[in-house]
Amino acid sequence: MKLYIGNKNYSSWSMRPWVLLTQLGIAFEEVMVRFDAFTPDSQFKAALKPVSPTGKVPVLVDGDLVVWDTLAIAEYLAEKFSDKHLWPQDMAARARARSLCAEMHSGFTGLRSACPMNIEAELAQTGALIWRDNAAVRTDVARLVTMWRECLTTHGGPMLFGNFSIADAYFAPVCTRLVTYALPMPDDIAAYVQRVMALPGVSAWVNEARAEQDFLNFEEPYRLQR
Repeated sequence: MKLYIGNKNYSSWSMRPWVLLTQLGIAFEEVMVRFDAFTPDSQFKAALKPVSPTGKVPVLVDGDLVVWDTLAIAEYLAEKFSDKHLWPQDMAARARARSLCAEMHSGFTGLRSACPMNIEAELAQTGALIWRDNAAVRTDVARLVTMWRECLTTHGGPMLFGNFSIADAYFAPVCTRLVTYALPMPDDIAAYVQRVMALPGVSAWVNEARAEQDFLNFEEPYRLQR
């Protein structure tokens, strides 16, 4: 299998399936397609055109099969590697985990737009201003606190549904945002974030993101340079 991803420092959607595969020890070949721009004539789009009809990352290629979109990739992997239990085994918990992932997939636009993923940066001062001035970010973080706390209380941790699952991989980029921008969190939620950050698959991605040192100004709304 090949997984096409973007820059690790910036590509939150790429992070999810990469962490999922790495954390569960599923072998794959990584193909990193550098972000230069997202215009039709960009090198990024040119590199992906023969691979994916959307021209976006991530893309999973398994033999002749091409699977695009993070959630579709996660579902494919859950079927292909059913012994790995990528979703919770209990049907009700599995439905809840899918609901949380779908909510993340289509929602949290306030947090995503105001606090783009930037693992290498330390933007606590920026985060304080965002927290003060952006009600949508405060609303999104409050929703995260509620959903995570409910899951951790119900299933006892250490991950959202007990053991590591697609849900934790799905929220891993959110955890990096909370760290980068130092957004306020209750102690129990901050502890979950730290557990996610300490996962070997997440830690490996974070270390490689920090090592990229590839400053892309169009991905950096708050900095003029590294």
